[in-house]
Amino acid sequence: MKVSALLFAAAGFATASAIELTPDNWEAETSGKTVLIKFQALGEATVKKMKPDWDKLMEEFSGSATQLIGDVDCTADGKPLCDANGVRGYPTIKYGDPSDLQDYQGGRDLDALRKFAEENLKPVCSPANIDLCDDDKKKEIEGFMALSAADLDAKIAEEEKKLEEAEEFFKDEVQKLQDTYQKLSTEKDEKLAAVKAAGLGLMKSVKGAKAKETKDEL
Repeated sequence: MKVSALLFAAAGFATASAIELTPDNWEAETSGKTVLIKFQALGEATVKKMKPDWDKLMEEFSGSATQLIGDVDCTADGKPLCDANGVRGYPTIKYGDPSDLQDYQGGRDLDALRKFAEENLKPVCSPANIDLCDDDKKKEIEGFMALSAADLDAKIAEEEKKLEEAEEFFKDEVQKLQDTYQKLSTEKDEKLAAVKAAGLGLMKSVKGAKAKETKDEL
């Protein structure tokens, strides 16, 4: 019983610092921090494989006032966050300013994640850390701050539309390539079938028979 209790307590300690982010706590948990977030669907095999290393990483950074390692469950309350950040596969890891997350492309073992976090989860230029911005970026932020909420929403919507259009253009062009590939593949198969039907196989058979006759005569 004592051993079981100790194991239970240890497991509770290991996950006590885990931060599961939802729209309700996103602002409070991420404000003023540089983040590394894993967007996940808990049933996925890759997510399960990563969990021990990710939990250790969250534990190591749990006391930081400027860094946050967290989870978002895309199959539960966190789904709106996944949708807002364009998450399409699991797990997807993103990092940086909570309002301008970038895709993480590095390794997914503990050593790689720890190294990346130590080197990249530093305070960055943002409205919350404007003292870290250069003059041009400060001017840009001040310009956005001067806009009304409605005007800022309109500008955000305009830029997000450009992202959607770029994604749609990509999908359309990929579909064209797939259609072209299918057309060429079908044409090739038809040409090969026509050549074989025209007697290629029979000619090869005759050639083999003639070679055998020659050999027999010798």
